[in-house]
Amino acid sequence: MRNKNIVTIGGGTGSFTLLSGLKKYPVNISAIVSMADDGGATGVLRDELGVLPPGDVRQCLVALSESSETLRELMSYRFDNGGLKGHTFGNLFLSALEKINGSFAKGVEEASKLLDVKGEVIPVSEGNMRLQIKLNNGKILSGEKQLDHNEDIRSNGIKNVFLKSRIKACSQAIERIKKADFVVIGPGDLYGSILPNLLVDGMSEAIKKSRGKVVFNCNLTNKKGQTENFSLEDYVRIIEGYIGEGKIDFVTFNKKKLPEHLVKKYEQREGKGSVVKIKDRAGKKKYLIFSADLLQGREIRTNKSDAIAATRSFIRHDGDKLAKVLSMIFELGDYENIIKEVI
Repeated sequence: MRNKNIVTIGGGTGSFTLLSGLKKYPVNISAIVSMADDGGATGVLRDELGVLPPGDVRQCLVALSESSETLRELMSYRFDNGGLKGHTFGNLFLSALEKINGSFAKGVEEASKLLDVKGEVIPVSEGNMRLQIKLNNGKILSGEKQLDHNEDIRSNGIKNVFLKSRIKACSQAIERIKKADFVVIGPGDLYGSILPNLLVDGMSEAIKKSRGKVVFNCNLTNKKGQTENFSLEDYVRIIEGYIGEGKIDFVTFNKKKLPEHLVKKYEQREGKGSVVKIKDRAGKKKYLIFSADLLQGREIRTNKSDAIAATRSFIRHDGDKLAKVLSMIFELGDYENIIKEVI
């Protein structure tokens, strides 16, 4: 039985968590990563050096790396003082590789070899990907970084997002989606990590045409002004608005109750309705929901040198638990065929 071809789509911590667990299974992984990030230390490198944003790609490389623990720690090491305060070694390393190779994608390939990466990490585009955010009051904000701290977003809410200019998807990303057995979307910020990938020319169309099954890993929590009071159904509706109605086949959803003290802490920052729920459990759906304990058992601690530490989630998926549920989904078709043979 051949290994399944799995394409993941996302960015940031959500992709890191997913890939850290998924790499332990016998699957061929292609991680497609958003290149819209322009906040924090990544944004500084992007603006000052004219490089593509390395932060999300770095996290995916570290997640899939099978090199020594020391090397993986080195890639994530964040300087906490001096002129490099806030920067990670890995981001600087990838930016240097981009300059040396004349291409970010080629730089990522070289880094993958050095880090002994299981699978491949693919930037969704090598174009100048700049996110634009339209609010419900008509105001337009420029930059993905606005999602982290802009009070207009928290007060007025997001109507939609789009790219400042059209950019093409990397051909490698499109090819992997065409050959995928499963396309796995999320977890991750809807407007910061998921939708930017689907806005790139060729991506949504490739998923629509793909014969692979589509899985959506539903988020645990919502963000004020962005996904305020969102249910699982709301996430599916918006994503399918880009890839086609009925295109999502499976959804993973956390059923374990979140610790009360963490929920209260999160609601202090994001308001009521912060925990994602299923709106209509009895209603007919075109997708199957796999409900399981997907929660990481400990509160996440952030690095004080991280410029956007205050906005990061401290309630996250457990990568191993999520990967275990996904592995069951990947094998469903094989089990059905076996049962048919027995009958």
